[in-house]
Amino acid sequence: MSEDFNMSMRKFLKKVGVTSQQTIEDAMRAAGTGATAGKKFEASVVLTIKGLDLEHVVTGTINGAD
Repeated sequence: MSEDFNMSMRKFLKKVGVTSQQTIEDAMRAAGTGATAGKKFEASVVLTIKGLDLEHVVTGTINGAD
């Protein structure tokens, strides 16, 4: 793959990671520690790319804030 492709993909994935973390942290704060402490939250992300007929699902668990 080309260097331009690699750089654009890395920039996109970094943006996804940073903005997703900020959004999750905001939601945990808004819910309050009592509502999240000791709980596990099932999470999923759906990645779609128009023009490539791509849909990729990533699932996992996020532990609530103490």
